[in-house]
Amino acid sequence: MDAFCSLSGLDPLWDWNLTWYTANPDLTQCFQHTVLVWFPCIYLWLCAPFYFLYLRFHNYGRISVSSLCCAKTGLGLCLASFGFLELFYLLVERSREIEQHMVFVLSPVIRSLTMVLAVSVIHLERMRGCRSSVFLFLFWMLAVVCSVVPFRANIQAIMDEGFASDAMRFVAFFAYFSLQLAQLILSCFADRRPNAMKPVSNPCPVEDASFLSKFLFWWYSGLVVKGYRSPLKAEDLWSLREEDTSEQIISDLEREWAEQRAKLQQHERSLKAAQTLGNRITEQTQLLRKLRREQSSGLCLLRTLAQNFGSFFLSGTLCLVIHDAFMFSIPQVLSLLLGFVRDEDAPLWKGYLFAFLMFLLSCLQSLFNHQYMYTCFTVGMRVKTAVMGLVYRKSLVLNNAARRTCTVGEIVNLVSADTQKLMDFVVYFNAVWVAPIEIALCLFFLWQRLGPSALAGIATVILIFPLNGFIAKMRSKLQEVQMKYMDGRIKLMNEILSGIKILKFYAWEKAFKERVLGYRERELHALKKSQILYSISIASFNSSTFLIAFAMFGVYVLIDEKNVLDAQKVFVSMALINILKTPLSQLPFAMSTTMQAVVSLKRLGKFLCQDELKQDNVEKAPYNPDGDGVVIENGTFSWARDGPPCLRRINVRVQRGSLVAVVGHVGSGKSSLLSAMLGETEKRSGHVTVKGSAAYVPQQAWIQNATLRDNIVFGREKKDSWYHRVVEACALLPDLEILPARDATEIGEKGLNLSGGQKQRVSLARAVYRKADVYLLDDPLSAVDAHVGQHIFDRVIGPKGILKNKTRVLVTHGLSFLPQVDLILVMVDGEITEMGSYTELLNRKDTFADFVKAFAGNERKESSTHRGTRKSVSRLSMTDFSIDLSQEQLISGDMGSASIQTMEAISDSEQEQDQEELGKLTEADKAHTGRVKLEMYLDYFKTIGLAFIIPILFLYAFQQAASLAYNYWLSLWADDPVVNGTQIDTDLKLGVFGALGFAQGVAIFGTTVAISLGGIIASHHLHLDLLNNVLHSPMSFFECTPSGNLLNRFSKEVDAIDCMIPDGLKMMLNYVFKMMEVCIIVLMATPFAGVVILPLTLLYAFIQSFYVATSCQLRRLESVSRSPIYTHFNETVQGVSVIRAFGEQPRFILEANSRVDHNQTSYFPRFVATRWLAVNLEFLGNLLVLAAAILSVMGRATLSPGIVGLAVSHSLQVTGILSWIVRAWTDVENNIVSVERVKEYADTPKEAAWTVENSPLPLAWPRTGTIDFREYGLQYRKGLDWALKEITLSVKEKEKVGIVGRTGAGKSSLALGIFRILEAAKGDIHIDGINIAKIGLHELRSRITIIPQDPVLFSGSLRMNLDPFDGYSDEEVWRALELAHLKNFVSGLPDKLNHECSEGGENLSLGQRQLVCLARALLRKTKILVLDEATAAVDLETDNLIQSTIRTQFEDCTVLTIAHRLNTIMDYTRVIVMDRGYIAEMDTPANLIAQRGQFYRMCREAGLV
Repeated sequence: MDAFCSLSGLDPLWDWNLTWYTANPDLTQCFQHTVLVWFPCIYLWLCAPFYFLYLRFHNYGRISVSSLCCAKTGLGLCLASFGFLELFYLLVERSREIEQHMVFVLSPVIRSLTMVLAVSVIHLERMRGCRSSVFLFLFWMLAVVCSVVPFRANIQAIMDEGFASDAMRFVAFFAYFSLQLAQLILSCFADRRPNAMKPVSNPCPVEDASFLSKFLFWWYSGLVVKGYRSPLKAEDLWSLREEDTSEQIISDLEREWAEQRAKLQQHERSLKAAQTLGNRITEQTQLLRKLRREQSSGLCLLRTLAQNFGSFFLSGTLCLVIHDAFMFSIPQVLSLLLGFVRDEDAPLWKGYLFAFLMFLLSCLQSLFNHQYMYTCFTVGMRVKTAVMGLVYRKSLVLNNAARRTCTVGEIVNLVSADTQKLMDFVVYFNAVWVAPIEIALCLFFLWQRLGPSALAGIATVILIFPLNGFIAKMRSKLQEVQMKYMDGRIKLMNEILSGIKILKFYAWEKAFKERVLGYRERELHALKKSQILYSISIASFNSSTFLIAFAMFGVYVLIDEKNVLDAQKVFVSMALINILKTPLSQLPFAMSTTMQAVVSLKRLGKFLCQDELKQDNVEKAPYNPDGDGVVIENGTFSWARDGPPCLRRINVRVQRGSLVAVVGHVGSGKSSLLSAMLGETEKRSGHVTVKGSAAYVPQQAWIQNATLRDNIVFGREKKDSWYHRVVEACALLPDLEILPARDATEIGEKGLNLSGGQKQRVSLARAVYRKADVYLLDDPLSAVDAHVGQHIFDRVIGPKGILKNKTRVLVTHGLSFLPQVDLILVMVDGEITEMGSYTELLNRKDTFADFVKAFAGNERKESSTHRGTRKSVSRLSMTDFSIDLSQEQLISGDMGSASIQTMEAISDSEQEQDQEELGKLTEADKAHTGRVKLEMYLDYFKTIGLAFIIPILFLYAFQQAASLAYNYWLSLWADDPVVNGTQIDTDLKLGVFGALGFAQGVAIFGTTVAISLGGIIASHHLHLDLLNNVLHSPMSFFECTPSGNLLNRFSKEVDAIDCMIPDGLKMMLNYVFKMMEVCIIVLMATPFAGVVILPLTLLYAFIQSFYVATSCQLRRLESVSRSPIYTHFNETVQGVSVIRAFGEQPRFILEANSRVDHNQTSYFPRFVATRWLAVNLEFLGNLLVLAAAILSVMGRATLSPGIVGLAVSHSLQVTGILSWIVRAWTDVENNIVSVERVKEYADTPKEAAWTVENSPLPLAWPRTGTIDFREYGLQYRKGLDWALKEITLSVKEKEKVGIVGRTGAGKSSLALGIFRILEAAKGDIHIDGINIAKIGLHELRSRITIIPQDPVLFSGSLRMNLDPFDGYSDEEVWRALELAHLKNFVSGLPDKLNHECSEGGENLSLGQRQLVCLARALLRKTKILVLDEATAAVDLETDNLIQSTIRTQFEDCTVLTIAHRLNTIMDYTRVIVMDRGYIAEMDTPANLIAQRGQFYRMCREAGLV
């Protein structure tokens, strides 16, 4: 190159004396005309082929020509022509001696050809839809940077020689430089969207952002400004990018997971085959296999996720590697800077160069770090979407055995806690392998400085590692224990919220509260142990800087007295040790996160590999008008693959269009038969065929939290005429009159604001609206009154109903319908014992005939002659039609039992307007707006207590003082003069250094333990308050608060208070004190730095206030949008058999997708906010580094190297400290929102006190059981019509009173009044002469008993379900079971009284659950018993047993029965007929019939007269 340059009369390529060893540095002319010109060109030509290849595989659609593209092309062509003009000029002017100007000829040619290539790249990018080019940006950047030196040289020449000396060359150069600069500026902007891109409402600005804007996160600023001006709302958030949507992510993933799962199952089958061939394996081997299976399923899931998101994750990993390269360059530059300070002869420009270089490297380091973090969080977000999608889809196909092992609470935990663990894993996984490399590099550079003494540092690291590995392992075990108790607690809370009404009726809240607190105590105990271990870990890590420095410096000065510690050695080593700290602190965290993720992957893998319903359980044949609708041949079915069969030897042929009734005792397998037809049971043998589409009405109606209309239409298009026919046939018209917004009324979760009968009719209407070919009806008539049942049978199910041409299988206990069916199947113990028509079976005189004879009297219909005189059923009007609004009519505020008159009074226009408002019931989780109030912090700190807080602050101050002291001590040591090649008193210096560091370590341990324990105290109190507030809330609260919201409080929010807030506080206090230490040190070294620190502090506060306002609001929006996901999951898991029967899975999957996506729209901007902040803040921090370095350079005459080293090495930490402070601050502020949300329920209305002090109640109250209503009035809410109006009624001792009446007449309101579920609005009720309003709720509710309509059981032992307080002996419990006709069943169970009931008591039949409720009443044996429609779900035989038991066992008690089967109350002493809140009639049944009033009419309809 030198020869080439000398040909053109230029000096050699490189000259150190000209460039480095001079006060005025410059580059040689040869270097300027060759390397600086050619380097950008070589970059472009070398990288272009690879870039073209990349563009070939990434086509985003063509971009039409824009003004930006035209400008870039124009400038590019101008630049190319410049080169050609320069060449032309040379050829003309210097044609003779052209050989002597080869450098000047070659450069313009290369330049011009490169510009032509650049223009080609611009257009190729436009064709492939690339809107902003990193590739070209780097090229223009290099070109401009390489032109800076010639630019300076030309300015120097103009100043030295004047402009006229070579005006042409100067003009050409400056014009060329300006064009290059313009190209660089233009490459910072993004082009317009490609034509193929779909237009989106409110698109995410990152899609329109240029490469530079993406790199610096400028695209995000708009949202921050908007959030600062006014609190953000959901509509302000951007739409998700297409690649982040559920649909996009899950479609590929699902396919791949299915393949992986198939491979796993294949492997398992081969293992099982080998096992059957070999001997029986031991229990231990089985356990090992089970563990291995869980592990491999977790690994498969990880592999699937890696295939989908791996490439994007790797691009982030590349950024991390580049970040590390810059990070390790900084200490080397610091070393050069300290060398410069020590060398008094070094020219000043070198100091400024090193200062600026440190600033530049720091900036690049932080930019690449945040690109890496952004990539990780994006991948984490996609993993969350993917896992939620897979879990949801899986929950739709789980078979029954698997569903019993996975409760709703556990599934919700999988999508909340476990997905969070996986997201953390994505962020910290790279640290697992990068951290050891970083540690090795640090130690290598330390070896360079301190020689073999660096090994002492390695030894310290090696000691710290096993300790932390051991701690991480122990914490992992403790965490599993904690998670187990948390799972149990959430599961129990879910059940409490589902069965809250039963808890209130029985006054069982305290027992269940104790159970929850038992779980909570054990959970917090595990957490406390874990936190103390964590504190040891943190203390060892935060002291690691000191420990390593102490070991290395100690060994270094002790092995040879000639070893002296100067500023360069000390502070470059300290900078390296500070770098070493990051991987050291990240590694255990990364390891524990990885451990947790492995546990979560196992849990998820295990769930996703659970058995699914087999598609071949039922053969779905196309609809065929001829032949059979449903066929089962030789069917044997069981609920679990390995369980006992629930149905044996089943052979059924249901002819198309026929009506088949299935009858049998409780638990005989009737519902199982329908499940077998639906394919919900495991088919052991045989063949099931269903021809055409099926619709299913389950025994317990499943109602969605949606409007009544949506529940009936169930995803189909609403056809008005058919819809009205269905609603009318299912007897729902009168209900619509009563509901506030007719069919637009929102129904609460699980149909909370509908009665049992209404729920069942809505469920039936849903099936009828479907127009399916086969109808499977599981006892839909049990929950409705006799005449309503008759109406539904006549109009819907029976031979003249709207389903008359459909295939119908009806499970029923109603004998009156049997003569009209085509075929009757009689079931006993899972077998069909008889089959035939009604007359055939009667003629056989077998069990069925005996059964009918015994019970026909109960349900005898009036004769056919009589029937003619009844009004035609099709014209049932409001007044002569009774639908039941059972006790569930205790509707919340918004759902008041607005009776018909008030509805009619509202004009049509008003009604339209208020439909939506009236119909609202559940309140969506609301997001608080604005900053978190100071009271929240004060509340939180108050719960910890001042006694804890003052020592914590004192310990922090002490910890930082010790740190400052030992750092300052080091700088003094470094500045110690060297006498005869040694330093004096090294032992003393080392001793002081060690003592100060040790004191700091002890203080760190103290602070972390104190904060952890304080946090646990606070979280214990807050959880207790939340639990108390929820349990003391009235029923109306539970109707308008979705259980998803409450569960969210108990799981996610309590978890945040347990761990996140204390961790955030630890971090924040730690870094705030650290920052104060850095500022003190920088000001000590260069007091003038105060001029920089003050404006930087103000800027910092300004940026932070922008950020915190936006970030907190985003966190709230994200929290609020999370609840509906869990609510939807909850609802789906509970109604999965209905969803499957109707084939509605795709619609529910779409709904789940949209809810997850809605949640991600607030999660995405939330994590980008942190990156935006960090990039801006770290830039401020880097300015402080620049200030400290430049001030040190300027004041090097007065400053010692020790103090400069101290100041600069500390200022290097500022960037990290600043972003950690804000991150910790925001974490605390974001998580303190959890305190806000948990305390939210403190202000909601509460019930009266459970117990009243100095209560006048005698112990044996009520002795007689007399009940007096005195002008009693009841309202569901102020402003609504009275549900009961001035009821005055006296029920005598031992009296049996039946309560009957039409819809909304107030039957159930009486029961609610007696139990004070609703408080009296007027008048009062006296029991045994004591006003019940004056005593505690528990004192009242525990002394009277109700047998409710819905039999609710809780998971736990059967004994706990009967006697949660353990107040009765086993003999008493067995006696109650015997009287409830359950003794034989229970004694046949392997665990007897300790038999575990599954969630909701699902492993007992509905009838058995009803009998358990009867056993509860028998056990309590109070003087007053209220029965509410309690016989709805049992067959006639069991019904008779119950009725006779009640008559004998409660003979000396007062019994109030809310009756729907009138035959049950015909022998009562009195009957009360309610009508619109008044008592219409009251007398003995015989007298009322004789009066021929309302009761007579009802009896006539029921066929009793």
